[in-house]
Amino acid sequence: MIEIINLLKSYIIGSETIMAVDNVSLNISGGDFITIMGHSGSGKTTLLSLIGGLTKPEKGAVIIKGTELWSISDNDLSELRNQNMGFIYQFSSLIPTLNVLENVLLPTAFSKKKNNAQDYALELLNIVGLGNRQTSYPSQLSGGQQRRVAIARAFINKPQILLADEPTGDLDEETEAEILALFKKMNIEQKITFICVTHSSEIAKKGNIQYRMTSGVLTSIDKT
Repeated sequence: MIEIINLLKSYIIGSETIMAVDNVSLNISGGDFITIMGHSGSGKTTLLSLIGGLTKPEKGAVIIKGTELWSISDNDLSELRNQNMGFIYQFSSLIPTLNVLENVLLPTAFSKKKNNAQDYALELLNIVGLGNRQTSYPSQLSGGQQRRVAIARAFINKPQILLADEPTGDLDEETEAEILALFKKMNIEQKITFICVTHSSEIAKKGNIQYRMTSGVLTSIDKT
């Protein structure tokens, strides 16, 4: 489903060149649950952004379902992301002027998948434990509650691929376990392909396939 070929991305900070992603290649099959563990600054967030078509690599290619992301127009790339991917960012990034239900429904404004969207949004809010907060605004929610809204939003278009950047970073231990169980359920039952980056070894162990990223270099973790 996803083919990553020799990705390279660097940043210049002052007089220093930082290699964020250093010649990374990876093949991801449909239904995989990939976790990538690394410390802050290891390049894992940049790699996720490259895979999602949010950042353009200096070299290399990202091919999703046979389409190389940077060979198509910006409009086509936006549509591909909207129709095929869900994103959970490191920060919740909710729109403060929209209520909880409207925030979850936001990706459907740009999607062809509008049938029963509101019913599904309410179902997702119930799943993440916020069914009674649909008319609340982000300022009325805790950080953990905002994160749960963002998680519901990521699923609203029923993506085939879900990219998650520290998805449980501000959740309590019990809610984190519930959300990770939801991810595994969606992975198994709906065959959603998950790529999750994390600094937590415990979360990383949830992946069927595990990697470690260090200074832009990706290496496989042998589960045995």
